[in-house]
Amino acid sequence: MGQFKENQLVDRLAAAAKAREATIARLRARPGADDPAVLARQAARRSVVQAREVRMAEREAARQAAEARRAAEEAAALERQAAEVARLAAERAEQQAQLAAAQKAARDARFAARKAKARR
Repeated sequence: MGQFKENQLVDRLAAAAKAREATIARLRARPGADDPAVLARQAARRSVVQAREVRMAEREAARQAAEARRAAEEAAALERQAAEVARLAAERAEQQAQLAAAQKAARDARFAARKAKARR
């Protein structure tokens, strides 16, 4: 087993100063804002952002078109359903009118038969 080395205050201060210097050197080594590599990266980022916005706009347009198409299909289905209900109601009314006419004809025939029987 190795010996435990105690970190002295001077050693800790030296290590902190060395880390500070390394950070400063790294910051100084960074290219400036007018460096061609930086400008190229910024242009690439802008193009990626623009492409993303275009894709988002296309998706939104497609979603709105699909929503409009779905709404139109629902409206058409409701219209077909309303037309079917109206047709069924008209059929029912016609059947009831025919039934009423048949019942009236039968009633009139019975009445006429009673009258004819009473006249004899």
